[in-house]
Amino acid sequence: MHKNSFLFKQDPHWKKKHPGIKQTTLPADVHSWVYEKNSLTRRLRNYYGSSFAVKILFHRWKPAFLSECDLLQLPHQQFNLIREVLLHANGKPLILARTILPKQTIKVAKRNLSHLGTRPLGEVIFSYPKLERLELNTCCVQKHIWTNELRETVNVEQQVWGRRTVYAIQQQKMLVSEFFMPGALITSTTKLNNKKKQTSCNKLPSIIANFKSEKN
Repeated sequence: MHKNSFLFKQDPHWKKKHPGIKQTTLPADVHSWVYEKNSLTRRLRNYYGSSFAVKILFHRWKPAFLSECDLLQLPHQQFNLIREVLLHANGKPLILARTILPKQTIKVAKRNLSHLGTRPLGEVIFSYPKLERLELNTCCVQKHIWTNELRETVNVEQQVWGRRTVYAIQQQKMLVSEFFMPGALITSTTKLNNKKKQTSCNKLPSIIANFKSEKN
């Protein structure tokens, strides 16, 4: 196991969001997850119901990856609470998540964030009324940087899209990285198909109205 991650042998290559990166460059089934503004936990629970659960993979005080430290403006050797989990539905992998929690952020959150257990992080941070979203990065993780330990736990033989978001609670930052497995992406495909069907049905009244107008 890597000293500061159960998921990765090395830090993934992240792309910063700026005007030159268009949202349309992402695959359609990934797009809605990367740019989801609300809780991913709530979205998954709405789809999978009571079968949704959290499995803790890593929960230790360690220095973060260099790019994570730079993004949070932390000293490279500073110990932070690193939490990695698998969100799943009856064992079907949905999202792999990695959170970097500096001590000061935990302090202003009244230690709630360091004692989550199997409670989803999103369930907690989205309850803070002044939660800020400061920056968003995206990446496409190649399978060779996943650790062997993870690959024994989860089938990740394909490229996996992810996002990482800098949040702030009372101006104290934290970093949440989320990687979308096929079990999550299929919910986007279902939603898109349902939307297309609904759009087609919604067009019927106007088509009928136009037909009657032309007939008259």
